[in-house]
Amino acid sequence: MDIRELHWLRTHAAKLDPELKSHLLTCYRKIAKAPCFLQRIYRFFQHRLRRFPVIIQLTPTRNYEAIKELRTTLAKYNKTINNLTIINSLATSLSLRAIKKITTHSLIKKIYLDQEIRALLHTAIPTTKATTLWQHNFTGKGVTIAIMDTGISSHPDLLLPQNRVLAFKDFVNKQTTSYDDNGHGTHCAGSAAGNGYASAGKYKGPAHEAKIVSLKILNKMGLGKSSTAIEAVEWILAYKKKFNIKIISLSLGYKATVSYREDPLCQALEKAWQAGIVICTAAGNDGPENKTINSPGIHPDFITVGAFDDHNTIDPADDTIAEFSSRGPTLDGLTKPDFLLPGHNIISARAKGSFLDKLNQNEVVDDWYLSLSGTSMAVPLCAGIIAQLLEAKPFLSPSEIKKQLRESCQKIFSADANVQGNGCLNCSKLLNQQTSNT
Repeated sequence: MDIRELHWLRTHAAKLDPELKSHLLTCYRKIAKAPCFLQRIYRFFQHRLRRFPVIIQLTPTRNYEAIKELRTTLAKYNKTINNLTIINSLATSLSLRAIKKITTHSLIKKIYLDQEIRALLHTAIPTTKATTLWQHNFTGKGVTIAIMDTGISSHPDLLLPQNRVLAFKDFVNKQTTSYDDNGHGTHCAGSAAGNGYASAGKYKGPAHEAKIVSLKILNKMGLGKSSTAIEAVEWILAYKKKFNIKIISLSLGYKATVSYREDPLCQALEKAWQAGIVICTAAGNDGPENKTINSPGIHPDFITVGAFDDHNTIDPADDTIAEFSSRGPTLDGLTKPDFLLPGHNIISARAKGSFLDKLNQNEVVDDWYLSLSGTSMAVPLCAGIIAQLLEAKPFLSPSEIKKQLRESCQKIFSADANVQGNGCLNCSKLLNQQTSNT
């Protein structure tokens, strides 16, 4: 490999995020390892044909002619360019050759790999004591939870006796009728706000009178792109007032490769947090190793939820931390997760015929319910409890809500804070806070 070919990577290293730079270097290595008689073909493929999904962040400017000129340049390489206005960025896919050409542009602040996000599935309610809030009629009434996931299927627990799904937006296949070809999103919606209609109340979420907005950003396999998630955040902010969206539930993530200050999805969600929307996200399923907290759970403001196994009992004596639950510290050295909730063998709404339904036939409970595990399952439980809290005290800010939740935890494990955070969330303690403050 001619070392001169790598000169531009070193010169513009500050403009390329580490993950993208690693991918580009891999291209050069593959060219170098190719047999001599194939190197021209390899070079053509790696430089011009192979494409990388990227998010291009721009420097703030009012020079609209310069922005137009940049878009014209990008269109030479790919005519599909999506605006990510919320973080002053553009999303597209470019070849190595195109990335090399545009890095010199003065308007470009940084180019990020458009990370693949995934549903955080591995392979409750009584434990959290959320039922104590039901006894005081806190059921999430008047609160809407936005679930960014794989969609939502027609399920009695969400549609009967009245439809509580206020809106469905498909960023993947652009369909207008709600559906869930994966099943993960439906399970999460049921965990947060299912009313147990199909089980005579047996399998009920904490906020069983809350409303739901479903944003499909992950495909049939439970995969998507961070740029699609950013588009969904923009949609939520645009419709926040119309649907009274108070919470975003994110049972998804990806490996953190940059600081939360730079991470594009963290930047977008931070705008939602500042607009008064609580961000509830998963720690990840990459435990038991340390430093495995997924993005966007690395952000210090957001509520990052890990998982424990309650062994299907309400007795905390047999509880154990889920081995798969990701541990801190984060890439920035911050302590995470914030606390734990049940995430093992959670029974919730089943999307019949979906990808996960076919894959997990041994976990099918009956016609309407399925058992799944992962920090994915802990997050909607948290979102539902937050909806209960917001019904009781609708004017609490996201930071105040996070503070109250953390203060309502109890440490039942000897592990340090980067494993269990403040411990397991206990809604009895949360209720005591509400009654003592009134």
